[in-house]
Amino acid sequence: MTERKPLKVLIADDEALARQRLVDLLSRERNVAIVGQVDNGDAAVTAIGALRPDLVFLDVQMPGKTGVEVARAVGLGQMPATIFVTAYDHYALKAFDVAAIDYLVKPFDDERFEQAFRRARRMIELEEVQRLSEHLLAVLQGSQPDTAKQASASGYLQRIPVESRGQVRVIAVEEIEYIGASGPYAELHVGDKTYVIRERMQSLEEQLDPARFFRIHRSSIVRLDRIDTLLRDPGGDYAVRLRSGTRLDVSRNRVEQLEKWMGLPGGRS
Repeated sequence: MTERKPLKVLIADDEALARQRLVDLLSRERNVAIVGQVDNGDAAVTAIGALRPDLVFLDVQMPGKTGVEVARAVGLGQMPATIFVTAYDHYALKAFDVAAIDYLVKPFDDERFEQAFRRARRMIELEEVQRLSEHLLAVLQGSQPDTAKQASASGYLQRIPVESRGQVRVIAVEEIEYIGASGPYAELHVGDKTYVIRERMQSLEEQLDPARFFRIHRSSIVRLDRIDTLLRDPGGDYAVRLRSGTRLDVSRNRVEQLEKWMGLPGGRS
């Protein structure tokens, strides 16, 4: 039986400890050859062209070029299978939107790495990378297929990947009723389920379509068409009741804008 050629892997990350972490994890995998390590975006472009890796672990934020800029610079059809690596969830969302095979949010555990790596190896063995690369470059060039058209046509977030127990579930933004803050985390409320992501409310507010979502309080972002009633308490506090029956507080400095959206005449009474 003929032995398969080793999977050629390039690591591009400006943090030495992050590169070593990937080296250590890859050393446990069978039939893998690390063909290079680089610490900036420009070097990543050069290494991809010269070394022709099968798989790249690509840091999103690097000196010279970001991970997405590296993908753009490499060119149509030349980008190998890519797993983006990032320390920030909002960069991970962008990576997901440009059709990376997967992404890793630092610090990631061994199980999460193995899931991403095995998915990449499987796609490489099934020769699915060319299709994915075409999708990636189509998105970057603005001529994306129907499956990605919604995500970039408006420029606003259309889906949110949620990681739990080593698995990634994609939540469509249109399914979200409201988002609540919980310390450094945000809770996505979808029907009777709640999904937790490590993301700041400010970052989410900036990425969501303001015609569809409104931040009614520092700890709440609501999908506007899920609001049923604006409530005024005798003490002067405000709240909304959603169609599901959920009640959420409204900050006083957000009430007037919310009333205008709801078409209430004359603003506050």
